[in-house]
Formats: sequence, C-alpha cells, structure tokens
Amino acid sequence: MAGSSIGIGRCQPVLLALLLAAVTISCDQAHRTPVGEPGTKGIQAVTINNLEPRRDVNGEIVDAHDGCLQFFEGRFYLYGTAYGTSDRFSLTNHYRVYSSPDLERWTYEGELLRDQPAGVYYRPYVVFNPSTGKYVLWYNWYPKLWNGQVGIAISDTPVGPFKIAKLNVLHNREGSRSGDGSLFVDDDGKGYFIFSAIDDGYAVRVLSLTPDYLGLTGEASGILAKGAEAPLLFRRNSLYYALCGPLCPACSEGSQVQVFTAVSPLGPFTPRSNINRSPENDSPDIPAQETWVAKIPTSGGPVFVWMADRWGSSPDGTNGHDFQFCAPLAFSPNGDILPVKAVVRWQISSAP
Repeated sequence: MAGSSIGIGRCQPVLLALLLAAVTISCDQAHRTPVGEPGTKGIQAVTINNLEPRRDVNGEIVDAHDGCLQFFEGRFYLYGTAYGTSDRFSLTNHYRVYSSPDLERWTYEGELLRDQPAGVYYRPYVVFNPSTGKYVLWYNWYPKLWNGQVGIAISDTPVGPFKIAKLNVLHNREGSRSGDGSLFVDDDGKGYFIFSAIDDGYAVRVLSLTPDYLGLTGEASGILAKGAEAPLLFRRNSLYYALCGPLCPACSEGSQVQVFTAVSPLGPFTPRSNINRSPENDSPDIPAQETWVAKIPTSGGPVFVWMADRWGSSPDGTNGHDFQFCAPLAFSPNGDILPVKAVVRWQISSAP
C-alpha cells in the first residue's frame, strides 16, 4: 500500500477506449498512434486530460483506487477501494464498482462486499470464471495491522454484492501474511495470484489457482524480489511480465517499477528494466504506484495500459480524491518494456 507524493494528474479511464479509436498523445511532442477500428458506432471525439479528476455521470469524483478495470458482458467495470477522507489504513475502507458503456460515462453501481468483517481493506481484483459462471473477487485485508490476509468472494453478476467464500486463503502456507496482491488469468483460463509476503521479507511470488479460482493448487514460482509490493502479472505474446516496486509508504520512491519476464507464469523469471526511474537522479519519472495493466484488444493487436495511483496528490487533501495516472506501454523488438512516459493528454476520435 505504499504511495507517492504529488505528481502529474488523474487519468480518466476513457483513455482505455483505445479499442474504439485512433489516439493522439499530447506530451512534449504530439504524435499519432493508430490502434484499430472502433468497436462501437457513434463514439465522439474525447480529450483525456491527466490533470483533471475522473467523474461519474452525477459529477462526483470517482473514488476507486488500487484495483482493476475489466470488460464483462459488453460493459466496462472499474473496481477499486473507496478511501473517502480516511488515511488509507482506516476501518471505513470499502470496495466500489463503477460501470461504463464507453469508458467515458461512469455510473456508480454500489459497494462490492457483503457482510465484511471489521478490518482494513484494499486492492480488490475481480475476474470471471467461465467454467463456473461466477465472478470471483480476491482482496487484501488486515483484521489488524499488519496481519495481512487474502479473502475470496463470489457473485453471479459483475457488480455483486459478492459473498465471502474464504477469509484467509493463504492461512496454511509459508509466507501466509500477505501484503499487496493481484490476479491474472491466462489465455487458457488458468488463474494465478501474485503477491508479496509480509512475513517473508515482502518476497514476491506467483501462486497457481484451482480451476474454480477459489483455492491454491500448491504450485508456486520462486521468489522474484524481496522488499517489494504492488505486484502485477500479465502476458504479451509468449512472454509473461511481472512488475513490482520497492517498499516506500506515501513516498515517490515506491513508484519505481522493476520488470521481470518468463516464458511460464510460474517462471523462472529474469529481471529486465526499471521502467519508471529517471537516470539523472534515480527517482521515478511518474510518482504513482502501479495497480493494473489493462489489456485492450484492437484490430491491430492488443494495447497494454499501465494504471497507477498517485497517493497524496489530491488538491483538497482527501485520499478518496487522489489522482490516478494511466499510459500505454511500449515494447522494444526484444520484448523489453520501454520507460513509461508522462503523458499529459490523449485525444481520442472515432476511426473512419
């Protein structure tokens, strides 16, 4: 749950409408990136301004942090933790979901978790299990600080409410006190959980899930890194990418992003580049802690969008109003992720 200091600005999730549009990124120099034909008719030109907050259809600032964005049943869903006026380690934290037909008009759908025990909640990740037809939520919570646990809940719909199935899925394994964690579902439908273990020096590992995504198979990767948090896992072509950053609560150093790759989701993983570190002063270019990489399909191939929270960035000092930053990832011919760019604005218009 490490954060960051003031930085660039909140990215509106409409930028993920890459699958619908041709995109122009305005930064120090503007350039056009074609990303395929629109999937929906009638999409209007939109400017995504990273210096403005994301708002719902009622004009309220969207309070959904350290979660994920998914596409279910023809609609987009943004899952996250609502922090309100808390200090992010409060018993008042709860999970929210917003939905959108076009990644521009966001509707608050309600709270996710039904009958949650008292504790500190953060990092909700929802996936769909095609074999059971259930939506599965994995989440981090502390009955008390820093007794990290991982809960699982299920629902028949993407907006829930989700019913708790397990309060502590890691209770019987080494490294059972979980820090940050997130889910990944591979192309073959197999599920994985990548997390850092508090009681093992914040060691990052990948665990294999049972076919229903409600348990662990016992298969695990080796340790990718220690002293790390905010881990995530995704696949591009034949490579699996694991990303994580150093421990650093509420400071910009925690925004650095170390990349590892493997040809299997359980590794072995090889360290690659740090994609958010300035070579001039060894500090992050973008003071934001990652939470998700969204894989967006287009006619020209998938686009991968890095999403991160900028803790402490809200002008009014309210944690629930802290900004998010989002940007498309670029890759070298050999599969390296190129450094993340501090994109200020995206102009999105329908492809002809």
